[in-house]
Amino acid sequence: MLRALVGRNGSDLHIKAGSPPYLRVDGRLYPMNAPALAPHETERMVLSIMDNRQRELFAMGKEVDFSITLPDIGRFRANAFRQRGHAGVIIRRIRTENLSISELGLPAVIEKLSEEPRGLILVTGTAGSGKSTTLAAMIDHINRTRCCHIVTIEDPIEVIHEDRMSIVDQREIGIDTGSYADALKHVVRQDPNVIMIGEMRDMETTKAALSAAEIGNLVLSTLHTIDATETINRIIDFFPPHQQKQIRIMLASTLKGIISQRLVPRIGGGRIPAVEVMVTTSTIKEYILNEHETSKIHEAIEQGEYYGMQSFDQCLLRLIEEKKITLDDAIAVSSNSHDFKLKIKKAGYLIA
Repeated sequence: MLRALVGRNGSDLHIKAGSPPYLRVDGRLYPMNAPALAPHETERMVLSIMDNRQRELFAMGKEVDFSITLPDIGRFRANAFRQRGHAGVIIRRIRTENLSISELGLPAVIEKLSEEPRGLILVTGTAGSGKSTTLAAMIDHINRTRCCHIVTIEDPIEVIHEDRMSIVDQREIGIDTGSYADALKHVVRQDPNVIMIGEMRDMETTKAALSAAEIGNLVLSTLHTIDATETINRIIDFFPPHQQKQIRIMLASTLKGIISQRLVPRIGGGRIPAVEVMVTTSTIKEYILNEHETSKIHEAIEQGEYYGMQSFDQCLLRLIEEKKITLDDAIAVSSNSHDFKLKIKKAGYLIA
């Protein structure tokens, strides 16, 4: 099944009792030409791809994240779980080829952000929007261009990075450290230059990431947010009201940029990233510090082309002009379809 996933250039394999296996290809789910799986078959399949430690965690917690490497097939990230008492698993393909930022179709400003010596850079988007791939490309760019120490903290480790110009230490939650918070307590004593945190999930992890950036490290991480404004609000909302002013100050002083992305069907097959890029300027710092002006960040992004900034709508319009995506697909992924339709009409396109 995983061979079939790779052969069809898919992203995910779904295994569920009572259904045939499904493959996600270009964002859509397709059933495989196979009979429905019985509960004993899914149980056997799920347990067969775990080691003893993972089986114990699965037995205790009913769900577990782990990675799989299969020779001649590839590397995968899995989440095993139970539904209606039966074992199931979703297995995501990890693209181990280190594609460059330009090869992924990402804006050139992301290379410049990767070259920042210190500060916080966030990659955001919904599940399956390519955040991990973008982060891996940024780490690869740093690894190939700078002589420094990179520490990644992941759950689980996805892309394996070989030492090139940099030394790369990759730590996996549950194997190399107990939690993100535990790893971040000690990482500053490990002489890092760059710290990559798989996900900022809670207040403790977020505070540690901001502190690490504040003392001079470049910190990269992800959040499940749809754009820059929501990202800033989410980070601040992690904290109780009496701490939020201090967090705004820390965020304004450390944040270098936010990259938010969505994947759009490409004309001719496959998908292409639509990317919003916010680069922290003095104006945006003011908007972060003042909670009543944070909503103006979107407007600053649309006016920030000089700094390499672009909004989703600006990116989608360019992709339409380049004939890489259709009007209908652009409207479907836009933040506000009504406003976007007005921009399309203003640009001279006819829509139904």
